[in-house]
Amino acid sequence: MIRFECDYTQGAHPLIMERLLETNLEQTCGYGEDDYCKHAAELIKEACANDNIDVHFLVGGTQTNATVISSVLKGYQGAVCADTGHINVHETGAVEATGHKVLALPNIDGKINAKMVEDYVSGHYNDVTASHMVQPGMVYISLPTESGTMYSKKEIMDIYDVCRKYDMCFFIDGARLGYGLTSEINDISLNDLCKYSDIFYIGGTKVGALFGEAVIISNDAYKKDFRYNIKRHGGLLAKGRLLGIQFETLFTDDLYFRISKNAIDMAMKLKKAFTDMGYELFADSYTNQQFVYLDDSKAEQLSKKYTFSFWGEYNGKKAYRFCTSWATTNTQIEQLINDLK
Repeated sequence: MIRFECDYTQGAHPLIMERLLETNLEQTCGYGEDDYCKHAAELIKEACANDNIDVHFLVGGTQTNATVISSVLKGYQGAVCADTGHINVHETGAVEATGHKVLALPNIDGKINAKMVEDYVSGHYNDVTASHMVQPGMVYISLPTESGTMYSKKEIMDIYDVCRKYDMCFFIDGARLGYGLTSEINDISLNDLCKYSDIFYIGGTKVGALFGEAVIISNDAYKKDFRYNIKRHGGLLAKGRLLGIQFETLFTDDLYFRISKNAIDMAMKLKKAFTDMGYELFADSYTNQQFVYLDDSKAEQLSKKYTFSFWGEYNGKKAYRFCTSWATTNTQIEQLINDLK
């Protein structure tokens, strides 16, 4: 069985496993205070071309989202996001469990835009009953989105401007960030994300690490006491060096970007095969998630050799998601293409 249902079906990149084994018997201090975490943070600052950021390492995406959002928002505030956003759909109420409401807006290709945010937030403050409702205190987006689509630099900047206007935090979920930054249509850099968001994170779990996300805080207002919130949410890993070693490896010799590009190359090859064979795409994705409509017989036939995700039924047609990853091979894609034929 070849698995395409998600991008974390394998363990970790071999170089990470080698480094973990090499350093296994070393004694270091805990909770991310070790030299590996410090060096990894320095490498990330170099990649971001920004020394004025704080870097924190957490274990997983849901934990990261809940920790960041609860650390930023006041008790009466919520997070604005697309109705397809991960915190709204696939995190089992993790944000709501911290006491904060997710304020979902209808998505357009998996995205929200500055005008939608402006209209929603201005509408809130122009309502005479505003103090009876949850106040929008943050805008949350995913890059890439859950639909595999990308925000442009201008779209990011425009949302950031609205957040500045209303004194809201702009938080970017980067669980699949490597697959976005290496997309052929991307025009955003890590440095841009430092400039035009308050907090974002670099995903490792889906991009070559065993586990781990690197939270980047560029707005000084949110830096103080963030470690307290990590600990409070069970995210301050005792053996923190395991996170540092992984991100140190990923950000040495551009490994993070090189392995991300493999996923994109494989996804674009699969996308071309879909379109060349006349399959209808559900979304025009240039990242590692590809969405296609399949009839029941074809889906059943493919499911005997491959795993992939049912995405939903739209206008009587069923859409499915195929994910490539840093570890997807050309042989696996060729086999899938041949079976599609």
